[in-house]
Amino acid sequence: MNKIILTLAAVMTMSFAACAQNNKREKNMQTEKKPLVVYFSATGTTARAARMIADVTGGTLCEIVPQQTYTSDDLDWNDKQSRSSVEMNNPDARPAVKDTKIDFAAYDVIFIGYPIWWNQAPRIINTFIESHDLKGKTLVPFATSGGSGINNSAEELKKTYPDLEWQKGKLLNGVSYDDIRSWVSDLVKNCDKTKISK
Repeated sequence: MNKIILTLAAVMTMSFAACAQNNKREKNMQTEKKPLVVYFSATGTTARAARMIADVTGGTLCEIVPQQTYTSDDLDWNDKQSRSSVEMNNPDARPAVKDTKIDFAAYDVIFIGYPIWWNQAPRIINTFIESHDLKGKTLVPFATSGGSGINNSAEELKKTYPDLEWQKGKLLNGVSYDDIRSWVSDLVKNCDKTKISK
């Protein structure tokens, strides 16, 4: 009988310790550095999702701005000679971007947002990733799309940059602030290394 009582007491003590550790971790996350929300948006749809993430997390917004703005003709996916079609058909294409003037060393968590083109992230996302030292950062992809899911584009990024620390991405078509809060909360709960303020 004494052995059962001692065992139960030990289990309860470990449970309380684990619970206290989780509460401490969540409290620490709320005082950690805010995330950086980096995004490329050709038509404004991804920009809206990025602003919502920044609002919910208290993060800093950073737009990836192409040196040459994409026109509606550039974005015509029915035209095989359009700028976006040519770029997406060339895995080595790296469209030039304007300097962001952001100190990336100041951020541990970076959300990376983009519209999905040809079931992938636009090549300008590769330009951004290759232009900055993102090793040791927690990278969280998010995307908007007219018809594709995020899985293929996120897997392609992981395959292309296997040395970077990627988290599960999310497609953010027509989401609300509550949807974003729930997603961010799940990220915090499911990843010990993700430091995202709620």
